Amino acid sequence: MIEKALQFTGKALNQFVKKKFGLDEDIVKINAIIDQNGVVPLENQNKIILSLIHVEQDTTTQFYNRNRQLESGTYVKTPPSHRYNLFTLITPNFEAYTEALKFLDASIQFFQINPLIDATKNGEIPPELGKLEYEFQKGENYMQMQNLWTALGAKYQPSVIYKIRLVTIVSNEIEGFETAVTNINSKTNVKS
Repeated sequence: MIEKALQFTGKALNQFVKKKFGLDEDIVKINAIIDQNGVVPLENQNKIILSLIHVEQDTTTQFYNRNRQLESGTYVKTPPSHRYNLFTLITPNFEAYTEALKFLDASIQFFQINPLIDATKNGEIPPELGKLEYEFQKGENYMQMQNLWTALGAKYQPSVIYKIRLVTIVSNEIEGFETAVTNINSKTNVKS
């Protein structure tokens, strides 16, 4: 689900930016800022880069849907679903500083217009995602941002962090089977 959430977000942001500026080619790339060799990937040039920087489990709203009915009437017991928040770094990577600022502004506009995307707002959202909520991450001070860029192994670029909320990951592992209740005996034998 993480990959689907990022791919969908990147695609929706790409469509918005292309339409806003009348572009023909794709402008959003889901990629690391720096590759494993410490080099900026060539495919990042003149693109808005969407990078996953952190994943946290959402413990405030557990989502338990452990039993699923099969056609035979038997129920399959599966592990509980968990919801996660994905922290994404949006970085316009352009040679011209003013271009980077222009595309950063457009990216922020996209997330302001779309704080929540579901099937009623965008029919292309994968059904298994259901909905995605986007939340601007404020409170990142200068030192925190510097530490983040240092950890990434890159030099600071104008960027913004958004949290993608409520990505549900369900395990397909089966823990067991349970038969359905088909008859309830309401008679009780009471001895006097």
